[in-house]
Amino acid sequence: MVEAGAEVPAGTFPSFVAEGTLLVRRGEHGKALPCFTNALQLRPGDKHCLVARSKCYLKLGDTENSLKDAEASLQNDKTFSKGLYQKAETLYTMGDFEFALVFYHRGYRLRPELQKFRLGIQKSQEAIVNCIGSPSSVKLENKEDLCFLSRQAESKKAKQKLQIEPTKDQKRTSKQERVRNPQTERQLLGELYADKAYLEKLLKDEDLMKSSTKQGIKVKDLVLGGIAYLDTRTEFWQQQKPIYARVRERKLRQQRWIRDKKRKPPEVARYIAKSMEDIDMLLTGGSPEESCKKAEHVLKTIQGWSDDEVPNKNELIGNLHSCIGNAQIEMGQMDAALQSHKTDLEFARQNNLPDAISRALDNIGRVYAKIGKFQQAIDTWEEKIPMAKSSLEKTWLFHEIGRCYLELNKAEEAQNYGEKSLQSADEEGDVEWQLNASILVAQAQVKLKDYQAAIVNFEKALEKAKLIHNDDAQRAIIIALDDVSKSFIKELKEGERETTADSPKDADCSSEYTEDNSKKTAEREESEEGEQSVENQTNEKQEEDAKKNKKEHGNDKEEGNKHEKEESKSSGGEKEERGLGERDDDDEA
Repeated sequence: MVEAGAEVPAGTFPSFVAEGTLLVRRGEHGKALPCFTNALQLRPGDKHCLVARSKCYLKLGDTENSLKDAEASLQNDKTFSKGLYQKAETLYTMGDFEFALVFYHRGYRLRPELQKFRLGIQKSQEAIVNCIGSPSSVKLENKEDLCFLSRQAESKKAKQKLQIEPTKDQKRTSKQERVRNPQTERQLLGELYADKAYLEKLLKDEDLMKSSTKQGIKVKDLVLGGIAYLDTRTEFWQQQKPIYARVRERKLRQQRWIRDKKRKPPEVARYIAKSMEDIDMLLTGGSPEESCKKAEHVLKTIQGWSDDEVPNKNELIGNLHSCIGNAQIEMGQMDAALQSHKTDLEFARQNNLPDAISRALDNIGRVYAKIGKFQQAIDTWEEKIPMAKSSLEKTWLFHEIGRCYLELNKAEEAQNYGEKSLQSADEEGDVEWQLNASILVAQAQVKLKDYQAAIVNFEKALEKAKLIHNDDAQRAIIIALDDVSKSFIKELKEGERETTADSPKDADCSSEYTEDNSKKTAEREESEEGEQSVENQTNEKQEEDAKKNKKEHGNDKEEGNKHEKEESKSSGGEKEERGLGERDDDDEA
């Protein structure tokens, strides 16, 4: 609950939760804690936020506050699975393995599909067995009369009267004496053993122990607190996994390693099948980190086997890289995921495995799309198109490529792939993918400002959403339809406005048209006149040439005529002389 005098933090509940979640992913639990506290001030009693803060407290070693938050998350909802799991985890960390087991069982009954509850049950049972031993190891035999039990009880009561009950200090010293063996402490504490030895060395410095910090806290209290914490952790680790249990586990591990080296083929196949199933279950159950660890362990194991033991070794190695990549995607490690899937593709191409190539291209495209490299995603998925076997696979593939084109503002390509996706979905008869493809086509048409076609496709998508009872999709489509309809009406109004604005200009256009015609006529007349003048000039030239020729012919003719005249004169003279002669002869006669 928020205190009356507490200031309300500046910000919103989702922003505080988002910031805290991001800091938790980075491992900065100390910084994430105030974010969740601020969020709870704005929305007190939010069970999801309480669980998140409980996790932070647990990571920081504050088990008491972690337990309080976990219990508060269950106050209004006793069946809240995340709260049950967090409470069980806190109790387990505190060393209350029996109570932790109870809450792991409660969560498992409510959510049997979650792997984490089953793992919690297993580790709690192992811790209890390590502390008190297995019940099967104790065997009671009834060989004599049971009256000795009553005698034993009477003697025990008599002894208790003589015994003095130990004080709290004695109990503490007896507990410390149980773990005082340096070798045992070193094995239990590991790297922290050096810290404890340093703190114990500081205790011997009397001057330092008498001093205080700036806040007034005695150095001796701080040192003793640190030693007490390490003693508590030592007891916890000794209960969870005693030394004898560790020695036994080491022997079992060695035996298992020797046995694994001599595995028979059926055992190898069974181990691989079981491991792949576990990896898949962990991933689908919301535990990508455990799935990744399991896949890496199996990969290391298979790489140590020969090709004779595992005939399809390279195919399995590629498959495991694919599993690791998928887990890394869920964890947000995109660069590592891309590298894992590229390794899978490399193994698939080296061994000519079409299905594995298709799978790797699919996953690589997914990673590129998630990190915003849409063109690389398109190139990868387009390479996969010929490998798609079913209409449903093509539907998904075309839809994702179209979605990437839409993100790149290439609406025509997006519409093209959206229509291909819709066609494949129709062939498959899958209503959900028909809905997705119709929405993609409509969104591309909105980008292309083809509002009428977009409205038609949105209406089709709305019908599909009603068929599969998808309320969220229906609401989103109705909002989109409303926006597109407004844009369409606006476009129509602008078109009408332009039509009315163009009508007064008709007269001007006609006058301009007549002017243009008159100009064209004048130009045509001018061109005709020009042509006529050219023809006249040509004719004149021809006439001049003809006259010249005529003159030349005339001169020749004149000369000919003169010559003829001279000849005629001479012949005429001869005729006259001949006539005169004849006339004289007549006269004489």
